[in-house]
Amino acid sequence: MMNLKGFKWNREPESYEVLPDRIEVVTKPHTDLWQRTYYHFRNDNAPVFQIETEEKYFSFVVKTEFQDSHHRFDQCGIVMYLDSENWLKGSIEYENEQYQHLGSVVTNNGYSDWATTEISGDIKEMWYRFSRREDDYCIECSRDGKTFSQMRICHMLKGADKIQFGIYACSPEESSFKAVFRHMEMQKCQWLPHDGQQPDEE
Repeated sequence: MMNLKGFKWNREPESYEVLPDRIEVVTKPHTDLWQRTYYHFRNDNAPVFQIETEEKYFSFVVKTEFQDSHHRFDQCGIVMYLDSENWLKGSIEYENEQYQHLGSVVTNNGYSDWATTEISGDIKEMWYRFSRREDDYCIECSRDGKTFSQMRICHMLKGADKIQFGIYACSPEESSFKAVFRHMEMQKCQWLPHDGQQPDEE
């Protein structure tokens, strides 16, 4: 696992362990990240464990394990939390025993969106890869940590300079579960330059 010396908690959880081969977080009920859109509420209390960087081209990989998730919206995954109104996350949100939502949320200037696809309810592990190319970002997922599939490409209005990124876990409703994070790794940017249509001239 990557050197965690530079990682810091934003809203340190009450129950967690940082071990040589994994990080374990036990979520508290009514913790979440969301801003305004559709639901009209503002939730900004999920714990995030992040490191700061000015590097403009990189990829960050982590494996999440959530065998204990059992209640609607239980979730854990990758995050880039800049401030309460500018952040993104990728995760699986538990729905019921039949299906879950694999998806991502991008929040710019205080308004969140949510893009999802339904997956089987028995999936309890997922890898994520978070990549940066200047102020554009890509979130990918993988079942085996080798073959990754694109979930989202997005632009962050406040993501051009120094950023913070890492992991998070939360339980928006009356629930608690243990999230486990393994194989955290920094890599050379795996999101390759676009080689198709050329950019429009300014």
